[in-house]
Amino acid sequence: MKSQEKKILTHLKSGRRITPLQALSLFDCLRLGARIHRLRKQGYNITTESILTRTGKRVAGYRLEV
Repeated sequence: MKSQEKKILTHLKSGRRITPLQALSLFDCLRLGARIHRLRKQGYNITTESILTRTGKRVAGYRLEV
């Protein structure tokens, strides 16, 4: 598992969700969707939810289901 994936997985395992902007800020990850895809292929049950930002845009948020 790559370093960014480990950091993202640790973040998700702590019960928090993550958005692309958070992934960029926290882990310098530009392709969160690709990292989530790889984690799902490894068997992690990660759900996607639509999040409305303060500016009215919708972004994907990811959460680990336990």
